[in-house]
Amino acid sequence: MIKNTISIKTEEEIKVMRLGGKKLTDIIDFLGSLVKPGVSAEEFEATAEKLIREAKGRCNFKGEDGFPSCLCFSVNEEIVHGVPQNKILQVGDVVSLDLGIFFPLNVFLKDIDLKKYPNLKEGFHTDMARTYFVGETDPEIQRLVRVTKKALKRGIKKCKPGVTFGDIGETIQRYIESQGFEIVYELCGHGIGKELHEKPDIPNYGQRHTGEKLKPGMVFCLEPMLTLGSGKIKKRGMTYVSADGSPAAHFEDMVAITKTGAIVLTDR
Repeated sequence: MIKNTISIKTEEEIKVMRLGGKKLTDIIDFLGSLVKPGVSAEEFEATAEKLIREAKGRCNFKGEDGFPSCLCFSVNEEIVHGVPQNKILQVGDVVSLDLGIFFPLNVFLKDIDLKKYPNLKEGFHTDMARTYFVGETDPEIQRLVRVTKKALKRGIKKCKPGVTFGDIGETIQRYIESQGFEIVYELCGHGIGKELHEKPDIPNYGQRHTGEKLKPGMVFCLEPMLTLGSGKIKKRGMTYVSADGSPAAHFEDMVAITKTGAIVLTDR
């Protein structure tokens, strides 16, 4: 369920979310190192489940709206919510790994002094995505991935108190369109915290000076998604795919707003 208001996190809550974000980043990086021809989607899912257990976390996605897996494993024309079943990576593929983990507060007891943080009572959700090539890949697909990644970085760079969500969307949209790609209008980022999906919805397009202003304590996920084609999408089972079958890319980071700017919680 998405909350109706934008929640504001305390400094101690953001610290805990950053600890969780680092754990998630470690897991995604390890899964990314396994991307090569011949590896099955089931192997990625099993590894993700094992690493989440070892990190003492809990799968965010499994069971969410009926989703059957921990890992979203989206290959080629699959944009998001790809189910890691019956797929074996081939040379030339492009694959997006999207993973969310809920970390109970007790995971971080050795890292924080609860006496200093009396308001901490619960754990927090984390969420991120990365896209990888499988072996030698078409140069246009490589450019697609680079542009998607850079669009995320440009959106993050825009984040600071007083900027609006429309400013961020306009920054991402302007860069994407300058590179000759079309916006995927129907998918967006979101707030995150004690719930996996919180307000606001954050489109990858917008108009300057519109929408709510960013305030210290806001935490949200920015996640540009692009295709090589029209940007139009359709649903195939639980998975969103490009309507014209063109390859897709997806990058996502968790961002926390502070008094002086922004912190990327899913980044070393």
